[in-house]
Amino acid sequence: MSKKNFALIGASGYIAPRHMKAIKETNNNLVVSYDPYDGIGIMDSNFPQADFFTELERFEDFLTSWGRDNSEKINYISIASPNYLHKSHIRLALQNGADAICEKPLVLNPEDIDTLKIIEKETGKKVYNILQLRLHPSIIALKEKVTNELKKNPDMIYDIDLTYLTSRGKWYFESWKGKEEKSGGIASNIGVHFYDMLCWIFGDVEENIVHVKTPNTNAGSFKLKNANVRWFLSVNYDYIPQEIRDSGMRTYRSITVNGDEIEFSGGFTDLHTRSYEEVLKGNGFGLDEAYGSIRTVSTIRELAPVGLEGNYHPFCKKVLG
Repeated sequence: MSKKNFALIGASGYIAPRHMKAIKETNNNLVVSYDPYDGIGIMDSNFPQADFFTELERFEDFLTSWGRDNSEKINYISIASPNYLHKSHIRLALQNGADAICEKPLVLNPEDIDTLKIIEKETGKKVYNILQLRLHPSIIALKEKVTNELKKNPDMIYDIDLTYLTSRGKWYFESWKGKEEKSGGIASNIGVHFYDMLCWIFGDVEENIVHVKTPNTNAGSFKLKNANVRWFLSVNYDYIPQEIRDSGMRTYRSITVNGDEIEFSGGFTDLHTRSYEEVLKGNGFGLDEAYGSIRTVSTIRELAPVGLEGNYHPFCKKVLG
């Protein structure tokens, strides 16, 4: 496979190093990156010769002139910018003749996907979404197990608890991540890839209920085609189980299916590279794959919380007493 040329938008963000690593490990070249913040020394250990801009206009000028002055072209633009900018940055990529590889959540609303499908058709370029849990070995094994069981019993309903706690300091709520209009809220920012994974395995959301909605915590329940799901997401350190805190950990992930814990605490560091490998082979996850999870988080933002009613996650009592 010939070496491909990449550009990167959002080069200083938390997840950007995984994109740089993926570009490097797939033996491709980062030509240029852009970020309003200029403290990105990590470029030196990955692509020290790459051009860099802090102004979007200069970055766009570079894309235009580089494509004109070189026999090669920029094949992909990777997008790791704040969530609310994804749609416009994807449009920029497609209209500059590149395919887009975008972080989750792809966009904030399902109608944004409809808009991007029109731009795909107009430009002939593709949008790929990073849905890394679909490539995690434990999740792949779970899907295979569930698929085989549903072949024998198509009406089977699984009981699932999803718990994800990842503590964040006060900075979080002063940043774009803490502002719902920019991040989409807790569910969009830290939950969307879990919802995608659950819908991928157990079917689309048929009922969506929110039990808790605070600035640092969202919790609720789903009825999927083949599962009842209780979920709890938070960036509040105080809700992490005491035994986990005592061990010095600041993150807690748990998924149980019919009471059995799914072990997926490791294996995350290489998933972006695996995602890029699939995109480069033409097997990446496109716009259609994003609809389910984006529709789900969009609905969560609109729903009023019902409190401790119905099939709520046990951790809800940590918030509501």
